[in-house]
Amino acid sequence: MMRNLLVGKNIKLDSVNASDIDIMSQWFNDVEYLRYYDMVPAIPKSQKDMQKLLEYYDSSEDKYIFAIRMLDSNKIIGVAGFDEILWTNGVATTFIGIGDNEAKGKGLGKEAMELLLDFGFNELNFHRIQLNVISYNKVAIGLYESVGFKKEGIYREFIYRDGKRYDLLLYGMLRKEYAKQS
Repeated sequence: MMRNLLVGKNIKLDSVNASDIDIMSQWFNDVEYLRYYDMVPAIPKSQKDMQKLLEYYDSSEDKYIFAIRMLDSNKIIGVAGFDEILWTNGVATTFIGIGDNEAKGKGLGKEAMELLLDFGFNELNFHRIQLNVISYNKVAIGLYESVGFKKEGIYREFIYRDGKRYDLLLYGMLRKEYAKQS
């Protein structure tokens, strides 16, 4: 029997549909979400911007974006995926964002990250998966360390937010480390 890839206990990773764009636009207009989501300034995105972003992911050979959906309702609660895939090196940068406030703090981000790691190492055959995280994002750091990412470096005072400088932390996981723990 084939393993049911991208499906966990509570959630699944699925394609992003046109009907998700409204909801995603709301998250990307939530400055609080953006502060944790990315390195870029927290600039709200229009629906047209979201559409362009998804088309960009869709047409790209070195990116995957998934909707994180609740299994019971099929409701989108976040996005996750891989960026900057270097196929010849077997390296990818991962990202995750839970946009639905009701879904936060329930372990769903961890479940999504575990599905993503399984897919990355076992299906896409990556050797290394890495990520960047802003030093003040303690929740994300806790999640990444709990699934086995190791802190590898620091870009000191890389992020400028609200008149303050923050470090950008670099985390990585190798296939052999993943295999050991799974």
